[in-house]
Amino acid sequence: MNKYFWMIIALVFLCIGSLVFFEQHRDLSPDKTPLPAASDVEQLMRVASTEDLPVMKQRKQLRALVPYSRSDFTILANGQVQGMQVELLKQYADLLNKNMKREVDKIHIVWIPTSFDRLLPDLLAGKGDIAAALLTVTPKRLEKVNFATAAQFIADEVVVVSKDVRGITSLKDLSGRDVYVLKGSSYEEHLRDINERWLSQGVKPIVIKSMDKRLLSEDILKMVHAGMLPITVVDDYKAHVWAKVLDNVRVLDDVKIKTGNQLGWAVRKNNPVLLKSLNHFAATVKMGSLMGNMLFKRYFNANWIKRPLAEDEQSKVKKVIGVFEKYAKVYDYDVLAAVAQAYQESHLDQNRRSHRGAVGIMQLLPSTAASPNVGIADISSLDSNIHAGVKYLAFLRNRYFSSPDISDMDRLAFGWAAYNAGPAKVIKMRKLSKDMGLNPNIWFDNVELAAAKLVGRETVHYVRSIFTHYIAYRLIQERFSKDLDMNTPSLTEGRGK
Repeated sequence: MNKYFWMIIALVFLCIGSLVFFEQHRDLSPDKTPLPAASDVEQLMRVASTEDLPVMKQRKQLRALVPYSRSDFTILANGQVQGMQVELLKQYADLLNKNMKREVDKIHIVWIPTSFDRLLPDLLAGKGDIAAALLTVTPKRLEKVNFATAAQFIADEVVVVSKDVRGITSLKDLSGRDVYVLKGSSYEEHLRDINERWLSQGVKPIVIKSMDKRLLSEDILKMVHAGMLPITVVDDYKAHVWAKVLDNVRVLDDVKIKTGNQLGWAVRKNNPVLLKSLNHFAATVKMGSLMGNMLFKRYFNANWIKRPLAEDEQSKVKKVIGVFEKYAKVYDYDVLAAVAQAYQESHLDQNRRSHRGAVGIMQLLPSTAASPNVGIADISSLDSNIHAGVKYLAFLRNRYFSSPDISDMDRLAFGWAAYNAGPAKVIKMRKLSKDMGLNPNIWFDNVELAAAKLVGRETVHYVRSIFTHYIAYRLIQERFSKDLDMNTPSLTEGRGK
């Protein structure tokens, strides 16, 4: 075992203490139009329609294909929705319904959650009328679709740093530095373009660190906030929105890797009336004021869990990691995934007791631990608690998520979800996702949308929070302990933003 790895992991726990981020609503006015039932969504998507706005008005429905994101589109437990895309489309519906007094005559937005990589294919197939995400306009995309609002919504890709990072005042100051961006993103592409230019000039390139595609830009920003990552790149409007609640990030508006990106909603090329109407609407929306004044503080309140300054985090990690390694090996389970979950559950505190009766570092119910599936009656000690938790996680994986159609990373995600909501609920989530036209074998961007509809945001955010911690541990492992033999799935599997 490389001792430096676990020393660094100890420091990471200090960072993650500030990363546990509960997004609570206050004074919300979400869209009171609930999501349609799964059977209705399936019917809406099965009956393909590529007709233009006049037909949409006749049927009184505009079908919005929307990917999940905390800031753009999220689902409450009561089925209501909120986020930036919700706000924009609510305003657009108000414009369409202007001067209509009877509710029966008004057009309504029908929200159809879908994965990011299905936005354009489903739009072109007539399963929705608008791809409701601010997509970057590219020549390749323009071959297939038109973009509304693109003349109004312009974004620059700016550098965002952790507050302790200094010495970056120009693009050239990124030379030789590590910059973390989503794999396959436009940010990654544009950083590579810069490196190609610098190569001919003899300038040392930027070290591009490609992050797992299942993450969201906001996940990376939170990791920068927590000090886990030093530098990232994101669209300026997103950076400024999140900077309102992430106090430890600095947006470097003068350090841009790309300027003038046009963003827009995608519509089919055979829908010119809808395109014209949306462009008219976009001219009435001031992007900056929408983001800055209306959105984020209205929707999110950050409560940071602060750890006692006198607590010996390094000693605490060293105390538990050997036990995690022992039982991870016994049950062929990813040790870092187990540690990440334990941190989410208890902050590695064996003395933790919940109001529901969950006990210890893994926050298991004694009844669960004593069940035939685990068979550990006493979980009062650190060793037995970790033993029971890891054994239960392995049981969930083997019993419910062993299909070869499920990737290793998704098995972990499903296990985390089942640990939180119960395996019966996750079975329902997977069935619902299939009814919604999503992939029941993929958690991120698929089953998590069904989870949000079924039980609200808690399980979705629980899994994403653990996943973010897990990615942080993997980064540390890869950076400091490449010789360690841990059963950890690839960070580049699956789909993402």
